[in-house]
Amino acid sequence: MSDFMLPDIGEGIVECEVVEWRVAEGDVIEEDQPVVEVMTDKALVEITAPEPGRVTRLYVAQGDIAKVHAPLFAYEAEGEQEAEPATAEGSQQAAASPAPAAPTATEPEGDGASREASAKDFILPDIGEGIVECEVVEWRVAEGERIEEDQPLVDVMTDKALVEITAPEPGRVTRLYMAQGGIAKVHAPLFAYVPEDAGDVAAEEAVPAAEEPAAPAAAATRRVESSAPAKTASPAVQGRGPYGRIPAAPAVRRLLREHGLALEEVPGSGKQGRVLKEDVLRHLEEKTTDTAAAQPSASPTAEGHVAPATPFPTEGEVRVEPLRGVRAVMARRMVESASTIPHFQYGEEIDVTELLALRERLKPLAEGSRLTLMPFFMKAMALAVREAPILNARLNDAGDEIHYLPSVNVGMAVDSRSGLLVPNVKGVERLSLLGIAAEVARLTEAARAGKVAQEDLKGGTISISNIGALGGTYAAPIINAPESAIVAIGKTQWLPRFDADDRVVKRAILTVTWAGDHRIIDGGTIARFCNAWKGYLEAPETMLLHLS
Repeated sequence: MSDFMLPDIGEGIVECEVVEWRVAEGDVIEEDQPVVEVMTDKALVEITAPEPGRVTRLYVAQGDIAKVHAPLFAYEAEGEQEAEPATAEGSQQAAASPAPAAPTATEPEGDGASREASAKDFILPDIGEGIVECEVVEWRVAEGERIEEDQPLVDVMTDKALVEITAPEPGRVTRLYMAQGGIAKVHAPLFAYVPEDAGDVAAEEAVPAAEEPAAPAAAATRRVESSAPAKTASPAVQGRGPYGRIPAAPAVRRLLREHGLALEEVPGSGKQGRVLKEDVLRHLEEKTTDTAAAQPSASPTAEGHVAPATPFPTEGEVRVEPLRGVRAVMARRMVESASTIPHFQYGEEIDVTELLALRERLKPLAEGSRLTLMPFFMKAMALAVREAPILNARLNDAGDEIHYLPSVNVGMAVDSRSGLLVPNVKGVERLSLLGIAAEVARLTEAARAGKVAQEDLKGGTISISNIGALGGTYAAPIINAPESAIVAIGKTQWLPRFDADDRVVKRAILTVTWAGDHRIIDGGTIARFCNAWKGYLEAPETMLLHLS
């Protein structure tokens, strides 16, 4: 029996009202048959059956509230229903007859059945605040492999970080529910395993060697199925792709059946590879065009031969990559920030000649820490916040209150392999330069590896984007909501400047560009704050007067 988890039915939707059940407990259902109608705060949504079977339980009554990613109904798949009467009959016979002898080498079926009966599903746990799904990046194990407690099993990518899932206890993996590249849901089964204390190890050793020749036969069966026409494809293979089961509406499946197409033949352009009606029509059009182009011309030439069809020059195909994980969340947040927060830009030049000299003097005393300019930027920012605390404040969700935050948690944008991450150094005002440098190094390494902790990504109050590290000079950064300000720091350039005696001298100049939330920060405020920050950076010894 399987639980059907209520899927995501709209961005930001966490619950819905069950309007009408289209089935009752005990009813037989077909794939894509409408099962229930639910009402969100935006629309009426129809939930369909994931596969053929029989409904065994309705968890939420009509008129009640159902939670996203919580069980909505339970059902027995079509194969499970067929096996159930035999199981019940077998249990009655077992009660009326003596216990059978232990399985021998000629009874592998019974041995395998006992092991599978003791299999447990591993439910994907909460892997971060607000995380409801993740992408399966890499399986470290295969079906049938032995596992030890805390052994890494699979790497999954959330919208914030790469997370390693480990084994809960020793045993043997019996099934991987999600294919590599598929989307796994929190609180849904990720894999099945037989625990070691369930007798799996002893049973595995008792499996006869006679089972080994079955592997080539199974492989041959799979090859036959994969090379068979779409209409005769195995139900286990049909409708599955590189990201797991391919979602499609009933009307789309009907259109596919009418044209003799298998679902996996058509590239889907929807979310998670969903096949849309437009995808099917486009595929049919391309198929017709390819067939016409492949047929030779029927017109004979002067020599009496049939002229071959002239192939059209082909260009490179468009490579389609789904927008997932960190990049998807970054895109969504940047659009939200740019469209809901009125940005105010402010630029300035900072002379960091003295700061570079001070850093060179401090490097030998840095106790092995990599002392970059970032710790100085952060420390000076925390000191400048004392003069303009509203730069470290934020508006509440209703937009009618300003919340002044007690700690300066400076975020830094890191270009990681999975996308842009912004971990933050907590309590910069309380840390020394060495303490900040150690945190910067730790967070940068973790972010670039995609393994930054969720706690390090939360709670930022003001951010720095160091575009100068990649050679950039100017930028117009977008605020990392719900923060109120961000600064983009350009590369340091040695440029000619006039000194106090009007002589041309060589100075280290970098450009900074601020973006502020114009609802609470005006031009004068950000200018005064930037001047205070600039003062600490141009005369870094003045920071000593304010260190606690």
